[in-house]
Amino acid sequence: MSTQTNITREIADWSTAQTFDKVPPEARRIAKRCILDALGLIVVGARQECTRIVMEHCLETGGSDQATVFGEKQARVPAASAAMVNATAGHSMDWDDTQLSSYPDRVFGLLTHPTIPAFTAALAVAEKLGGVTGEQFITAFVAGFEVECKIAEAISPHHYNSGFHSSGTIGVFGAAAAAGKLMDLSPHQFRHLLGMAASMGAGIRVNFGTMTKPLHVGRAAHSGVTAALLAARGFEADPDGLDGPWGFFKVAGGGFDLDKIQGKLGNPFSIVDPGVSIKPYPCGSLTHPSIDAMLALVTENDLKPEDIEKVVLYAGSNILNPIRYETATNELEAKFCMPFLMTAIILSRKAGVREFTDEFVNSPDVKAMMGRVKTQVDPEIEARGYDKMLSRVEVNLKNGKKLVRESDERYRGGPDFPLSDAELQVKFTDCADHLFSAEKRQEIFETVAGLEKPGNFDRVLGLMKGK
Repeated sequence: MSTQTNITREIADWSTAQTFDKVPPEARRIAKRCILDALGLIVVGARQECTRIVMEHCLETGGSDQATVFGEKQARVPAASAAMVNATAGHSMDWDDTQLSSYPDRVFGLLTHPTIPAFTAALAVAEKLGGVTGEQFITAFVAGFEVECKIAEAISPHHYNSGFHSSGTIGVFGAAAAAGKLMDLSPHQFRHLLGMAASMGAGIRVNFGTMTKPLHVGRAAHSGVTAALLAARGFEADPDGLDGPWGFFKVAGGGFDLDKIQGKLGNPFSIVDPGVSIKPYPCGSLTHPSIDAMLALVTENDLKPEDIEKVVLYAGSNILNPIRYETATNELEAKFCMPFLMTAIILSRKAGVREFTDEFVNSPDVKAMMGRVKTQVDPEIEARGYDKMLSRVEVNLKNGKKLVRESDERYRGGPDFPLSDAELQVKFTDCADHLFSAEKRQEIFETVAGLEKPGNFDRVLGLMKGK
């Protein structure tokens, strides 16, 4: 009896059949929030050194004038190159949204960052094509988002746990699907597109805390666009690239759960259920409940740095293994360093754009406080499982008192505790106030909120270009 599955065909048929009317209103609403978030992250990420280097590389290699690299120093480059630079920028702060899991056997928070690969690929292709409407763009973006999330849900957790960075390895499918949908590929072409993507996805977790982590997402967007452009020209791959003994699921994941993807595309849309978390802090989402717990202790007790003898953060290995740095020497390591994150809150009472700089990380006050913060695996927390981001902060004061705060099981920024539209706009402002005036930012907010209206997609592009 054959064990061959038909998931590649199912994804191709579903993606090519999508229309704006099939995207539920709630999915459209959340998609526009993700798009606004992504635009701000690209702008602030364009200032990062890793983005500058990737942009210089793309400018040096040259090519057709097809799509825009956004930020203070804009440029026009080939579509795949624009997608790579913008995606690298969008992930460089580790502030982009996070896919949630529908199933308790999946480790919470360790699936993908779904928006940036699909969004940047679609953005670059839309500029190359010209004449794309807001309805077409939203449809393509949601399709790419959905394909990426469902593949990440289905593949065995062994994929991530063995060291693959799924935002790179699986993000390529989201980028490819979004680009292929905008290019109106046929189901036949779409299967070859997915076959190419299966060979193009890459990224391993050893590079967390380095410039290469955001490049994983940049390469996913680049590869997705490249695969779509090649498929449109008739380039071929195995039309069942996800399936079979040598397909992506088996080779990269050690298998997958058929019932987590077969018949599940758009049923429901992952962007709605279980939803997506839009990050309040520019670092790994696994750290956010702990940061909020520390912030509550600091503000409620009006703690000063000089009051604190030491801090111990207790958590499970699902948090402390990926958040792996005991001390940080630069802002990239700081995103995966719990002692730094606790320190930022103690010293600044916030952890935003201005804290995640090499200068702040290496300042004497930060170094001194980091030395007073320790982490420890807690067996009781570990025993409660990995489907929540659980931790406990204990602060020992110099006067002998001990303050304790457990993290909230609700993840701030997640679907059950989302950032409000006003908070999302504050985040955009933190990212983009160096580039856009308050009036221009308000215009961007209103135009993205009505992105499906005639002319608004081109208007957003113009606003982002400073027009």
